[in-house]
Amino acid sequence: MSIQLHANATTTSKIRAYIHSSSKGIRELADELGSSVTTALTWRSRDNLYDRPHTRDSLLTSFFEAKGGIAVELRRTLRLPLDNLLAVTREFIHPEVSRWALDCCLRRNGIARLGAPLPRAL
Repeated sequence: MSIQLHANATTTSKIRAYIHSSSKGIRELADELGSSVTTALTWRSRDNLYDRPHTRDSLLTSFFEAKGGIAVELRRTLRLPLDNLLAVTREFIHPEVSRWALDCCLRRNGIARLGAPLPRAL
Protein backbone atom coordinates (compact mmCIF):
# COMPACT_ATOMS: atom_id res chain seq x y z
CA MET A 1 0.00 0.00 0.00
CA SER A 2 1.44 3.32 -1.04
CA ILE A 3 1.03 6.22 1.37
CA GLN A 4 0.86 9.67 -0.12
CA LEU A 5 1.40 12.53 2.29
CA HIS A 6 -0.02 15.98 1.91
CA ALA A 7 2.54 18.48 0.60
CA ASN A 8 2.32 20.45 3.85
CA ALA A 9 2.41 17.45 6.19
CA THR A 10 4.56 18.16 9.21
CA THR A 11 5.27 14.56 10.15
CA THR A 12 6.51 11.74 7.96
CA SER A 13 7.61 8.31 9.09
CA LYS A 14 11.21 9.54 9.38
CA ILE A 15 10.22 12.56 11.44
CA ARG A 16 8.03 10.41 13.68
CA ALA A 17 10.92 8.01 14.27
CA TYR A 18 13.20 10.97 15.02
CA ILE A 19 10.71 12.41 17.55
CA HIS A 20 10.23 9.00 19.16
CA SER A 21 13.95 8.29 19.57
CA SER A 22 15.22 11.80 20.35
CA SER A 23 16.39 12.76 23.82
CA LYS A 24 15.64 16.45 23.26
CA GLY A 25 12.82 18.20 25.06
CA ILE A 26 9.35 18.34 23.54
CA ARG A 27 9.33 22.11 23.00
CA GLU A 28 12.82 22.01 21.46
CA LEU A 29 11.76 19.22 19.06
CA ALA A 30 8.60 21.08 18.08
CA ASP A 31 10.56 24.26 17.32
CA GLU A 32 13.21 22.35 15.38
CA LEU A 33 10.69 20.47 13.22
CA GLY A 34 8.18 23.30 12.82
CA SER A 35 5.33 21.35 14.40
CA SER A 36 3.25 21.88 17.51
CA VAL A 37 4.17 20.73 20.99
CA THR A 38 1.09 18.49 20.93
CA THR A 39 2.32 16.74 17.78
CA ALA A 40 5.75 16.12 19.27
CA LEU A 41 4.22 14.89 22.52
CA THR A 42 1.84 12.58 20.65
CA TRP A 43 4.56 10.86 18.64
CA ARG A 44 6.93 10.67 21.62
CA SER A 45 4.34 8.78 23.68
CA ARG A 46 3.11 6.36 20.98
CA ASP A 47 4.20 2.72 20.93
CA ASN A 48 4.29 2.60 17.14
CA LEU A 49 4.79 5.14 14.37
CA TYR A 50 1.62 4.46 12.38
CA ASP A 51 -1.48 6.62 12.06
CA ARG A 52 -4.58 5.42 13.80
CA PRO A 53 -7.88 5.13 11.95
CA HIS A 54 -10.01 8.27 11.94
CA THR A 55 -13.35 6.49 12.07
CA ARG A 56 -15.36 6.02 15.23
CA ASP A 57 -15.13 2.77 17.17
CA SER A 58 -18.91 2.66 17.40
CA LEU A 59 -21.01 4.19 14.67
CA LEU A 60 -23.94 6.34 15.67
CA THR A 61 -26.84 4.40 14.26
CA SER A 62 -30.21 3.50 15.67
CA PHE A 63 -30.58 0.53 13.34
CA PHE A 64 -29.73 -2.44 15.55
CA GLU A 65 -28.60 -5.87 14.40
CA ALA A 66 -31.92 -7.64 15.07
CA LYS A 67 -33.89 -5.14 13.01
CA GLY A 68 -31.10 -4.99 10.44
CA GLY A 69 -31.24 -8.77 10.10
CA ILE A 70 -34.87 -8.57 9.09
CA ALA A 71 -34.05 -5.93 6.47
CA VAL A 72 -31.19 -8.07 5.17
CA GLU A 73 -33.49 -11.07 4.75
CA LEU A 74 -36.04 -8.87 2.97
CA ARG A 75 -33.32 -7.73 0.58
CA ARG A 76 -32.21 -11.31 -0.08
CA THR A 77 -35.70 -12.69 -0.70
CA LEU A 78 -37.52 -9.79 -2.35
CA ARG A 79 -34.44 -8.22 -4.00
CA LEU A 80 -35.81 -4.72 -3.49
CA PRO A 81 -33.83 -1.64 -4.52
CA LEU A 82 -32.50 0.44 -1.62
CA ASP A 83 -35.19 3.14 -1.73
CA ASN A 84 -38.02 0.59 -1.86
CA LEU A 85 -36.43 -1.41 0.96
CA LEU A 86 -36.12 1.82 2.94
CA ALA A 87 -39.85 2.50 2.53
CA VAL A 88 -40.74 -1.03 3.67
CA THR A 89 -38.30 -0.85 6.58
CA ARG A 90 -39.68 2.50 7.75
CA GLU A 91 -43.26 1.28 7.45
CA PHE A 92 -42.96 -2.08 9.22
CA ILE A 93 -39.64 -2.42 11.07
CA HIS A 94 -38.05 0.82 12.24
CA PRO A 95 -39.69 4.20 11.45
CA GLU A 96 -36.61 6.33 12.23
CA VAL A 97 -34.06 4.40 10.14
CA SER A 98 -32.03 6.55 7.78
CA ARG A 99 -31.07 5.62 4.24
CA TRP A 100 -27.42 5.73 5.30
CA ALA A 101 -27.95 3.31 8.22
CA LEU A 102 -29.78 0.87 5.99
CA ASP A 103 -27.07 1.08 3.33
CA CYS A 104 -24.35 0.47 5.95
CA CYS A 105 -26.25 -2.54 7.24
CA LEU A 106 -26.50 -3.98 3.73
CA ARG A 107 -22.80 -3.34 3.10
CA ARG A 108 -21.83 -5.05 6.37
CA ASN A 109 -23.75 -8.11 5.24
CA GLY A 110 -22.33 -8.10 1.72
CA ILE A 111 -25.56 -7.45 -0.16
CA ALA A 112 -25.34 -3.74 -0.91
CA ARG A 113 -25.40 -4.45 -4.65
CA LEU A 114 -28.16 -6.55 -6.09
CA GLY A 115 -25.97 -7.98 -8.83
CA ALA A 116 -27.36 -10.31 -11.47
CA PRO A 117 -31.04 -11.25 -11.26
CA LEU A 118 -31.93 -14.63 -9.88
CA PRO A 119 -32.79 -17.33 -12.45
CA ARG A 120 -36.51 -17.84 -13.00
CA ALA A 121 -38.07 -21.07 -11.86
CA LEU A 122 -39.29 -23.34 -14.66
